[in-house]
This record gives sequence, C-alpha cells and structure tokens, in this order.
Amino acid sequence: MNVDVQPGVVKNADLLETILAATAKIVDTRKAVFPRSALELRAREMYPRGEDFRRALARRNKINVIAECKRRSPSKGVLCEDYDPVVIAREFASAGAAAVSVLTEPTFFDGSLSHLESVRRAVDLPVLRKDFTICEYQLLEARAAGADAVLLIVAALDDKQLSKLHAKATELDLAVLVEVHNHEELRRAIDAGSRIVGVNNRDLRTLAVDVRTSETLIELMPKALISVAESGLSGRADVERLHALGFQAFLIGEGLIARSEPGLALSSLLGN
Repeated sequence: MNVDVQPGVVKNADLLETILAATAKIVDTRKAVFPRSALELRAREMYPRGEDFRRALARRNKINVIAECKRRSPSKGVLCEDYDPVVIAREFASAGAAAVSVLTEPTFFDGSLSHLESVRRAVDLPVLRKDFTICEYQLLEARAAGADAVLLIVAALDDKQLSKLHAKATELDLAVLVEVHNHEELRRAIDAGSRIVGVNNRDLRTLAVDVRTSETLIELMPKALISVAESGLSGRADVERLHALGFQAFLIGEGLIARSEPGLALSSLLGN
C-alpha cells in the first residue's frame, strides 16, 4: 500500500485502513499511560445521557441536526483555521442543534478528547464522540470524557467486534450511532441490535461522495430504527428532500464548520 501522509491528508491509499492502523497505535500508547483500571474509575463518575441523544434524534416533524465540531478533514485539509470547539458548540446549541458531535481522532482530523471534555462542560445538548472505535477502552474514554453517544463504523469492524462493542456501549449507558455505507452493512448493523443507524454518503476508503447512498438505503431501513443521513449535504434542499424520504436526523460537519459563522449557517439550514 502506497501511503503519502501529510498533516491530515492521505493520498493513494485505503483511507479507512490507514486511519484504523494509526488508531490502534494511538490507543496502545494511551493504555500504557492511563491503565484501564484507572479509566474505569473515572468513567464511573460520569452519567451519560444516551437516552436523551436517542430522543433528540427521534423528534418528529423537526429537522434534527447533529452539528459537528472538527478542525480538519482528510479530503479538504483544514476547514477552520481559528478552531475553538467550545465557541462553535455554543453557536450550534443557540442555533437549534439537536446534538453536537466532536471529532476526537488526532492524526487526520486534529481532534482530541480534551475537545470533547470542553464541549461537554460548555453545552447541555447530548454529545457524540466521533472517532474510529475499535476497542472497549475507547468506549470507557468516551464515557469518562463526558460523551452521551459513540460512533461504531460497520466497515471498520467484523461482526463479533460490532456486536461486542455495541453491547458494551449500551452497558455503559452510551447511545450508539452505527454507520453504514451499503445494504450488506445495514444488514449487519441490524443483526448487531442497532437502534440508531447512520448512512454515510462518503466512501471512507476513497472519499467519494454520493448522496444516492442515503436515497437507496432509506427504502431498506426498518421503521423502528432512528435513521441519520451523513455527509455530502450541501444545504436545506438536500435535508428537506431526505427528511421527506424518511430520515429523522442529519449529521452535518463540513457544510457548517467551513463557513465563517457555523452557528448562522446552521440557523439558516434549519430555517430559523
């Protein structure tokens, strides 16, 4: 595999494979510095509001947006030079976000768990830890940092890992957004017991974006699931169209964070 890595940018590579390899090394380093036993003690002091996250996304007759805080994207580089997740999260809360997502992956997104901790203290909305979760240690990190929900990417996990991590997150009172990209991954998400399923229109291996992915998979989504459309949503017209097709919530990052006033951009998208 030919990997050309500049700060947060990957070329000529399977991006997902590259990020997962980096994540495994980062987690091993953190485990050595902060043992799991100590992390479990810290996690017990927190009280995640996973059910609040689920309810916020399931509100009917509303455009429910998970507004995302992230500084960098592997495809577009730096999105926000003057990045302050607390300021941005407060803007999102004031503009009517249903929840806030915080990127914590450091190598390709310039994220940090400290960003999540700061946002948790700053806003009362449910908070999603957006990262590439591959082990239970990261679930404990998420709870200890104040997250109410975590992301599990079906393409990054085998069936055993997916079911195990989903069950552990639920045990920790964390809501789980399970991300899929095709029919087979949707089937696997359902088999794992997912209650919230996100359809990512961006192929994590090539970064290609196709909103038709959401349009196709919503027809196959069981009505009992909370459905979330992710990536490639350029404005209110896209959101309204997908909402009419059945999506209850939308995870939007680049479309907001790259604007000079992310909160105003969200307010406009929501029609406020």
